Order: sequence, then C-alpha cells, then structure tokens
Amino acid sequence: MNSRPWIQHYPDFMPVEISAVPFDSLADMCEDACRRFANLPALENMDKTISYSDLDLLATQFASFLQNDCQLKPGDRIAIQMPNILQFPVAMLGALKAGLILVNTNPLYTPREMQHQFKDSGAIAIVILANFANNLEKIIDQTLIKTIIITEVGDLMGGLKKHIVNFMVKKVKKMVPDYHLPSAIPFLVALSKGSNKDFKTVSRKKEDTAFLQYTGGTTGLSKGAELTHGNVLSNIWQVMPILKKLQKGALEPGDVAVIPLPMYHIYALTTCFVFFNTGLKNLLITNPRDFAAFIKILRKPFHTIIGVNTLYNALLNHPTFSDINFSAMKGCNAGGMALQEIVFKRWFDKTGISIGEGYGLSETSPVLTFQISGKERMGSIGVPIPSTEIQMMDDEGNVVPGGEPGELCARGPQVFKGYWQKDNSNVFHPGGWFKTGDVAVMEPDGYIRIVDRKKDMILVSGFNVYPNEIEGVVATHPKVLEVAAIGVKDPTCGEAVKICVVKRDESLTEEELKEFCKENFTGYKRPKYIEFIKELPKTNVGKILRRALREPVSA
Repeated sequence: MNSRPWIQHYPDFMPVEISAVPFDSLADMCEDACRRFANLPALENMDKTISYSDLDLLATQFASFLQNDCQLKPGDRIAIQMPNILQFPVAMLGALKAGLILVNTNPLYTPREMQHQFKDSGAIAIVILANFANNLEKIIDQTLIKTIIITEVGDLMGGLKKHIVNFMVKKVKKMVPDYHLPSAIPFLVALSKGSNKDFKTVSRKKEDTAFLQYTGGTTGLSKGAELTHGNVLSNIWQVMPILKKLQKGALEPGDVAVIPLPMYHIYALTTCFVFFNTGLKNLLITNPRDFAAFIKILRKPFHTIIGVNTLYNALLNHPTFSDINFSAMKGCNAGGMALQEIVFKRWFDKTGISIGEGYGLSETSPVLTFQISGKERMGSIGVPIPSTEIQMMDDEGNVVPGGEPGELCARGPQVFKGYWQKDNSNVFHPGGWFKTGDVAVMEPDGYIRIVDRKKDMILVSGFNVYPNEIEGVVATHPKVLEVAAIGVKDPTCGEAVKICVVKRDESLTEEELKEFCKENFTGYKRPKYIEFIKELPKTNVGKILRRALREPVSA
C-alpha cells in the first residue's frame, strides 16, 4: 500500500521534498530580501509606502534600541499588540534582529486575556498601539513587563500626514481612551534613540524559538505554540512553489499583495514572510470590516489577496463588489476556516479566478495541505505540501483504514516544538505525529477531506453529524447569507442539530428552510432548531465562533 498517495500530484506542481533552507533565521532571510529588493516597495498602508531598504533601516534602528537602551537579551519575550499598520512589520523584524521571541497579541483582547497571555509567556516588553494602552494600564502590575513602547496609527506616515492622522484618530474619532503609563516610550523616540547607537548582529539558529503563537483558546485558556525559526522558514520554502503556479502566472517582484487578515494571525504572518522573500509590495489593510473603504482600496490593480471564507463571502455580497479591479489578479488564497463550495463557485463566476485553499494550524506554522491549481477538488483541503506527512489515526495512534474518518495527524519540519511551558505528553503520538484535533478522511489518490473538529462533532442518537457539512449545504440556499451549525442538548436523542442563520432575504421563513433541509439531509442530520440572528459571532480573523453560539446568554 502506498503510504503517500498524494505524491502522484506533485511532478508538474511542486517538489516532493523542499531543498535546504539557506538561512538560519527569519531575520537573515528578511535582511537578504531587503538587499535584493532594496528599491522596491515593501509595505503600503493608508497610501504611505516604505521600500525594502527603508524597512531594513527602520527595523535595525528598532533592534538597536531594544538591544542598547532596553538591554533586552536574545530569548527575551516581547509582545506586539497592534493591527495591520506600518509599525507592525518594523517592530517584528526589529525584534527578530535583536534575537527576541515575539508574542503576537490580538489588539481586541480584553484585559483578562492580555494578562493571561503576558503572564504565561513571561513577556518583559511590549509594543502597543495607543488605542489599547488603557487596557494595558489595568493589568501591567500583574505582569513582568518593564519596557512599554507606544505607537500611534500615523507615526510612520511622515510630515503633516502623521499629525493629521494621529489628530483624527485621537481627537475627532476619539479612538484612544485616556491612559496613564508614565514610563512608556513613544515608538518614534525609540527609533531615534536606536539610530544613535551601533547595533551588534545577533546570531540565531533554526532550532531557536521565534514566536509564541497563542491559539484562539476556544476551550479553556489559550496556549502558546512554540514556533522556531526553522519551523517558519521551512513553511516558507514549502509554500514558495505554490506562488509559481497561480492561475494566471507566477508572482513577481513588485507585484501587489493585499493583506486584509491581521499579521498577528499565523496565516497572514507566514504569508507576509513568503511575500517578503518574493519581493512583493504588501498592502496592509488596517480595518477590513469597513467593506466600503476596503473595496475603494481594491479599485487599484493588485495581483493577489489572502482571506477567509467569511471575508470572500462578505465581498461578494457587498453592493459595490463590481468596483473591485481584478484586471491584474493572478490568483488568491483562503485559509483559517473551511471554504464553502458556494463561495468558491460564486467567486470564480464573478472573477474567473479560483480561490486556492490551504489548511493548517498555528501549531504547524501554519500550512499542511493545499489545493493544487487547476486540480481543485471542492470539499477537500487538497494534498500535503512538500516534506509533509499526513496520517489518519485513532485515539491510540493506530492508522485507520483508507477512506475511514480519523484524527488528522501530521509530521514535518513546520510542526512546532510544543506548547510553551506546558505538559506536551498528549500532544503527539509516538513518532512525532502531531494530533491536530481535526477529523478527516483521505481519498485513495491522497486528497484529504476535513469532516470537522473533534470537539464540534454533534452526536445525534449515536450518529456523528459534522457542522461543516450542514453549513456547506444550508449556505447554498439563495436566501441564506451565513450559517453556523451547533449541537444542543435534546431529551430524545442526546444532541440535536441547531442552525443559526443570517438572512440574505428577509422573506426567508423557518418552514421554508426546514423543507430545504428535508430535501438535502437524512433524518438525523436535519436541523431540529433554527434561529435567525442578525450577525454570527466571529474572531477578528473572521472564523465563526461556534462556542459563543453554544454558550448561554448572561442575564
């Protein structure tokens, strides 16, 4: 029996194994990219562009400040808490140059969530947007953080624009609550101080930790996935061949990549490193939820975009979708959650370009599998990328027969060390097989279908029901905009299926939807309960929070 049947799809697409990565650290790779593409634009945000050479200069100044003024040592943890603005990649690359471990933090975290992440990681420094500094003030005394660097949205805009943007955000839009952090250092002051001192190059190795990438914490407290420089570098090299096989040509230096997903999320983070190494201009979108403003930005030609299912669906349903300029687009990618077939088809019908779907987790840097361009198989997540092994296993670590569902387990150079300072004895099966928590099926030719998360599976009278299947079908109803399926307690069958539906057409009724489900599902899969809601709860990346739908509403 062929244990790696997916390799048959590789010859005309990508290598079976990746070549040796020529860099020891992400900082080394980025410095090399900044030399190769020095005069090309690296970043753009709010119409301000920074070249690769300027990015390297600013990052070195910041690294010098961390090293000389803050006396931070290699291996110290530094948190970054800001949305997609120019300061994020500058601070990130500067911290990597200084040999620090980055703790990416969601700007929308509550003080409680911030406190947990900062205490758990042992962070002793933070770079934070002023908009969120009031939350830091509430918990700073309960952390080890001593160095606080605060930036404002317009700090790197330069000239008069910097002052106008910062004034508008603070005084007109009133988006910066009052805070009192007297020891905080302004970001621009940090850069200025760093420019006056010599930076001593820090040597890092592939096995050194680069990021503590905290999981979403959908059950219990979030944990820091310890990703090494080698993990992320390997994933970059594994994904690079995909960029050469986009539907309408390979991405080239100078091409524009739209980044609406937050860089603190592993999908956008690694993708941006891939784009840096390719010499692309990364167009950072600070607030993609403002779809009217987002689509205005997309009126200018761009070559690729990344997103999640909900983002593509929202764009498709926006009244000004036709304003988007797709004339230069070579391809686009999705990850983070299952791409629904109806969204895939509608996007292709509207643009003539397929959405390439990848699958992975924070713990795998993140990509494990990818749809092969021109060979997309909807309902699957494609095949494993180079140097990646996938097996479906039972709870004891035995490989399940082909075609039967089991937990997707993965092995490869992108798989993390383990969770930071946690007991990892139950994270891996013997042989280094990481247990993803996803239930999947492998088809005879190696394509993989995710059935669902183990914890999201609904048990109806002894039968397994997977929310992804329910959602994928219900989403095809012409009057449905979005849907989420969950299990709820039921006295007759243990659990029953409930769907929470956002209407596209207000005329949609519960009876109409139940009749639709009767035509498309066998008895035990049919939703017993239907609730119409105005909006589905989502993470800042756009993943649907089924957990929030299951939780009772507080009085």
